[in-house]
Amino acid sequence: MEEKLQELFYECKNELKNIGIDLNHKLVGEITINIAKRNCQRYGCCKQEIPDESTKYIEKVGKKCYIRYAIFKKHNIEVSRWVMNLNTDIIKNTIMHEIIHCLPNCNNHGDEFKKYANYINYKLNYNISRLGDKKQDLKQSNIEIKKEHFNYKIQCSKCDYFFYRKRLNCNFTKKYRCGKCGGKFIILNGLFEL
Repeated sequence: MEEKLQELFYECKNELKNIGIDLNHKLVGEITINIAKRNCQRYGCCKQEIPDESTKYIEKVGKKCYIRYAIFKKHNIEVSRWVMNLNTDIIKNTIMHEIIHCLPNCNNHGDEFKKYANYINYKLNYNISRLGDKKQDLKQSNIEIKKEHFNYKIQCSKCDYFFYRKRLNCNFTKKYRCGKCGGKFIILNGLFEL
């Protein structure tokens, strides 16, 4: 499984090089990729280390100020084990999403991330987005979806988008907003089965 991940990673890097996005060590830093040790629901993540002090800037969000860095010297991409059972194109899509996070000013899903994602989607026919659709990807890969039990149903008060969670942060409604419309979340308690 680890070998397959490494092969797909090198394929992605070569595809990016062919469309003019070079992941050279001086610009992007060192990138390592492996399978996540924890069993989690997310597709993957990119953990940045050793920020480049020359790219330091201050970002103001509301009344708070945060120190941010545009470039990091080391990136560790982790892909969840369950993703490795999906179709190859979905795995490559996940790897490509995480590679974009390694590029300068792409630490989040902001404007720079969207520019790279749209460019790669256009040039290489990928489907890189901010969020993945687990049910659709499992169905596309012909993997049976297990029934799961959840304690919470979270619903957007604005667009009625909803999702389920087994556990929740006590400040969930204060910290998070809907990714589709920016609306506030409403938490419904109970036992929900999917």
